[in-house]
Order: sequence, then C-alpha cells, then structure tokens
Amino acid sequence: MLLAETPSTTTSAQAQSALPPVTVEAPAPRSKPARASGETPRRTQAAARRQSNRNATAAPAVPTLSERAAAAAVAQQAAKLGYRAMPSSTTLRSGASPLDTSQAVNIVPEQVLKDQLPRNIDDALINISGITQTNTLAGSQDAVIRRGFGDNRDGSIMRNGMPLVQGRSFNPAVESVEVLKGPASLLYGIMDPGGIVNTISKRPELYQHGSVTLLGSTFNASKTGADGLLDVTGPIGDQGLAYRFIGYGVSEDYWRNFGRHREMLVAPSLAWYGENTTVQLNYEHREFIYPFDRGTAFNPVTKAPLAVPADRRLDEPFNNTWGTSDLIQASIEHRFNQDWKLFAGYSYNTETFSANQLRITGINFTTGNETRSNDGTQGSLSNASYGTSYISGSFWLGNMRNEVVFGGDGQYRTIYRDNLIRQATPAINIYNPIYGLIGPGTTVSNSDSAQTDKLGQWSLFVQDTLHLTERFALVGGVRYMDYDQIAGRGKPFVTNTNVSQDKVLPLGGAIIKLTDELSLYASYTESLKPNSTIAPIGVVIGSNVAPEEGVSYETGLKFDVNKRISGTLAFYDLDKKNVQTTKTNSAGIVEIHTVGRARSRGVELDVTGRLTDSWALIGSYGYTDARVTASEDLTLLGRKLQNVALNTASLYLVYDFGTALPGQLRLGGGARYVGDRPGDAINSFFLPSYVVADVFATYEMKYQNTPVIYQFNVKNLFDTVYYPSAVNNLNVAIGDARRFSLSATVKF
Repeated sequence: MLLAETPSTTTSAQAQSALPPVTVEAPAPRSKPARASGETPRRTQAAARRQSNRNATAAPAVPTLSERAAAAAVAQQAAKLGYRAMPSSTTLRSGASPLDTSQAVNIVPEQVLKDQLPRNIDDALINISGITQTNTLAGSQDAVIRRGFGDNRDGSIMRNGMPLVQGRSFNPAVESVEVLKGPASLLYGIMDPGGIVNTISKRPELYQHGSVTLLGSTFNASKTGADGLLDVTGPIGDQGLAYRFIGYGVSEDYWRNFGRHREMLVAPSLAWYGENTTVQLNYEHREFIYPFDRGTAFNPVTKAPLAVPADRRLDEPFNNTWGTSDLIQASIEHRFNQDWKLFAGYSYNTETFSANQLRITGINFTTGNETRSNDGTQGSLSNASYGTSYISGSFWLGNMRNEVVFGGDGQYRTIYRDNLIRQATPAINIYNPIYGLIGPGTTVSNSDSAQTDKLGQWSLFVQDTLHLTERFALVGGVRYMDYDQIAGRGKPFVTNTNVSQDKVLPLGGAIIKLTDELSLYASYTESLKPNSTIAPIGVVIGSNVAPEEGVSYETGLKFDVNKRISGTLAFYDLDKKNVQTTKTNSAGIVEIHTVGRARSRGVELDVTGRLTDSWALIGSYGYTDARVTASEDLTLLGRKLQNVALNTASLYLVYDFGTALPGQLRLGGGARYVGDRPGDAINSFFLPSYVVADVFATYEMKYQNTPVIYQFNVKNLFDTVYYPSAVNNLNVAIGDARRFSLSATVKF
C-alpha cells in the first residue's frame, strides 16, 4: 500500500522489493532507523536469526535497518512533494508540535528549496512573512530584517540551533530553513528582537543512495555559469553508523557588466543511530570569491535611481571579496526513557576574508561626475565557539502534565578586521565610464584598523509548559544571562565599549487547543542585546549603559489540517528600547546615548502544504508598521525604520501530474511582493515596491532503470529591475536580473 501511494520514480529506494510497511506521520528533518514495536531493531534481528537457525521454515528475518530506513524515506517523500513541513527539534529546543507552542515558527521545507533553487538565505526567505533585506555589505553578508529589526552580523543566523559568523549561511548542505519569530533570548541568549533564522543540515541516512547534479545557467548570451553537486549517503556496516558527503562547485559570470562568482564546498558528515542515542558530526569547508557590489545610487532631489543601465557598475573590476570559512558541529542526543532525553551540542565556526571596496562618496547627477574612495579590508577574521546542553521531558504534577526543558549555554564570539585601506582616487564620469585606470588601494589607515568586537555569554534557562487540561496549557520560562563585551579599533587600539553585566529574561504564554488541528496561543517574550560600537566615540560605552531590550506581546492561531496543510496567523506588538543614538555636546565631542525607542506592530500569515493530491503551495502575507517612537535626534522621531516594508506577500503553487505521463512532471511558479521602504533612517527617499515572478518545471524519468531528473528554472521571469535594500542614497542594492538554469540529476 505504501509503495502504491508513492510515484514510481520518487526515489531509488523503490528499486528494492518487499519492503515492510512503515507508518510516518510527518516528514522528519532526517531519516532515522524505524523502530519495531517494543524492541530495538538489532535485538529484533538477532532474535529472528536465532529462530531461523532453529526452524528453517520460519518466517523471514525482520528487515535490516537500511531496508526500513529506505521504506521510511519512500513514505516521507510523498509528504515532501506536498510541501509538508515540521520544525526541527533544534529550533524550539524540544520536539513539541507547533500547535503545542506559544511562539510562531515558519518553515521553508526541503522540497521548496529544491524547486525554487534559492541562491542565498534572502532568496530562501522570500517565502516567509514580514521579512525584508537590509545592508548586505555589498552582497557579502546575510542581512535579514524580521518583524522590523535585524542587521548583518547580528547573531541571528543559526545552523542546527547554533550560531554562525560566516557571511553567507545558505549552501547545498542545507536541507531546510526555519524562522522563530519575535524575541528569542530565552532559548538563544543575546539577540535582536525580530527572531532567529535556523538553517538545518542534511544528515547521514541509513540506506545507500546518492545523486549527481550538473547545472548550466545564463543571465544573457554572454553571462553564463555552471554548477556541479555530488550528494551521497549510506550506512557503514550494520550497526547504525552512517555517512554523508556533499561536494559542490560553481563558476558563473556576474549579471552586471563585470564580475565573477566562484565557490567550492566540501561537507562530510557522520552519524550513529543507536538504540537510545544519536550522535551527529558534520564539517563544512567553503572557499569563495564574488563581486563586492554596492549597487547604484538614488538622486536626492528627484528620488529616482541614477539614469544609467541597471547592469552598469559604479566601481571597478577589482571590487571583490574572497576568503574561506570552516564549520564543525558535534551533537549527541540520548533518550533516558520514554519521557526524558538529553541534548548536548558544540559548534565552532570561523571565516577569513579580504575585500577591495572602492566606495562612492558623491555623484553629480547632472554631469555624472563621481567621486570615490579606494577602500579595502585585509585580514578580516570572525569566529564563534558555542556549546549548549539541555534536558527535555515531561512529568505529572497531580493531574497536570509538565513539559520541561532546562539547560545552559556558552558562547565566545570575535569579529576582527586587521588592516583597513583608505586611499584617495581620481573621479570618474559614470555616464561615460572608463574602467581599469586605477588599481586596488594599498594605504592602511591605522586609526580605522584593528576593528574588534569580542562577546562572551554564559547562561542558564528553563521553560515549562503546564497542561492544566487536555486543551489548555500555560507556558513560563526564565533565562539568567551573564555577558561581557569589548569593542574598539585603531593601531594603537582604542577601547570604545567595555560592558560586563547580567540579566534575567522571562517568557510567558498560553495555549488553547480548540481541536487536534487548531490552537490559539498568546505569548509575552523579551530579548536583550548590549550596546556597542567600534567607532572612536568621545564617551566609552561602559557597564552603566543600558543594553537594547525588546518586549513582545503576540497572539495568534495555528492550524494543521489533516496533516496536509499547516500555517500560522499571528498578531504582534514589539517594542525595542535603549536604542543607541549619538549626540554632539557643547564641546564638539560625539557622545553615545541610549534613549532611542522603536516599535513594530503587525500581522503575519504563513501557509504551506498540499491543497489536493496534485496541488501544493507555500504562501505568506506580512503587515509590518515599524517606526521610531523616541529619539534625542528629532529628525528621526516618528520615522519608519529603514528597509522595512509595510506590506510583503508571496505565493508559489506547484502542480504534480502524477502518473498521467510516462515520467513524473511537476510545474510550479509564483511571485513575491515587497512594498516601498525607506532607504535611510530619516526617510529622505523610498525604494519603490516591486513584484518578482519565478517559474520552474521538473521531469523525472528512468533511463535504463536509473532515475534522472531534469529541471528548468526561470528566476525574475519578467526581468524586473528592483531594489531590495539600501544603506543610503549612494549605496542601493539591485536585485538580480532574469536568470535561466537547466539541470540534470542522476540518482543512484
């Protein structure tokens, strides 16, 4: 029955015969050995082999771990094709169902990523409500605004629930992406109040299979590229040990008038799935070079973009960033009994890079004269060492069930830039540019160099979900956090931040299960992030300066209908106080003050799943009203927050033709909408709203019994010129032009 309900070309596991039936309620983030009722797989197999030796006519031995894992994967694949998604246990630090939690978690499932082929985390998160892009540091950093708040290097991007410092977090080793909305400091410590983005790794699996993918792409006839991907996994022996190896390479032309993107990834991993214990070990090594492109400029008078073709860069061909990143993570999960389990994890992430950063300092929009500074960074180093351990489980207090998670974590993070280049350079006329007359800058500015930001954090936390009845539960939690931060710059080094504090952060919530498929929730959550600066400010930020603090009230509705389509409707009110501002005193010295306040209020709707046996969808809508509510600088008071759109929306649909054709044909497409956004803090200009459409088609067939998948994607179907974010009017990012890609994947 299981195999009959799954398309015949879904997975190579179907080549095996007489696989046992497996019941799978929802797709798991990774395949684990299916359990026989009442016994472990190895004990069951051993007993079956002994019985077979005693009686040759006895029933066949119970299938192996690999056979059952393959059968489970077949069952899960149908759900994946229907965009069915459940959150990873690492996001909420527990395996609780979303309907039994008081915070919103939105998911971009594995199959959505396979269909849409996002190229970075911003591209993947177009499917989630209320998210926009902010300053990506010329395309070199993830920079995600969530519910009005966020920045690059704000510590909000995770891998398997542990923080990353590498500039770009999304790559072919990522299986799915999850967003925990709102203040998340109870579970994650120091954090901006918008929430966290958790990227989930592909894990080793206990049945042998793999794939090779070759992809060709083009922006136009002269801007082409190629990708190659190898992904292979399987068991090592028959005792629950498994491996996975992912290798990836890309070389492609940049869509603008010069530049090239090259990247290499090697990602081996191991896992051991024991009777009560799971051990995971994964490593990623990445090398990259891509354009450092600050985009275009907007005329401060007309509020219109610079009147040059969209593909014309304002800098020089040497503007690139290049470097390497390494990530190693280890985790162990041990189940003591049916109710209690332990999780412990450690992560170390480091990235080194350098960049040529020719900077635009001014443009005469009438004559086209462009002044520039020949800037650069040499020897940038970021690293983060993080460890966490927590126990989760349930117990009864009278007639009330308690679901508890308690533990601790520690982090030490460093962001360092060694030499900062600052060099004068001749002007250029951007209406008639002649490139290549200058080379990269070499003059080191000692006062700007040695930029350093070091953060240490140690915490204990506990959260309890108290089920007063079968339908009503209260949630409460608290984190005690101790942290230190030192920041500054210059050779010789000048300290501008020296903070050492502790803080207690609470969480509260309530859940009403209206039915098994529908629940109401409400929550109160807080966040904390210390104020810091590397700038040569006249007053040092000491321990007496209050940190930024976020407070959120949220309520909403969660649904999971027939285990086919799920989603969240959320209403929230988020307030952030002690926002850092600057003021020049009567002596002409710039002082740091923490009197600013910002507020974000909004509504969010996220839906994903299967509408019918043929139709699947993922869609979202977000309304985000974010603005400054208090500031010593009156030019900021009442202004909308930079790069935050009042309205965002997305909808992607997929139609699966099933067995109507000799192979399996799937067609899909959709669009995303982002409303206009302020391009700077004082709202002097706005980035226009935009709609970008994408389409794809996949066709899976068999060639001499080998599954082959052909996939065709068009991103930015109508070649829309759009501006996803801005730092100021001279630094406005431009979205990618229309891109065609065709790939072939061979499964084995």
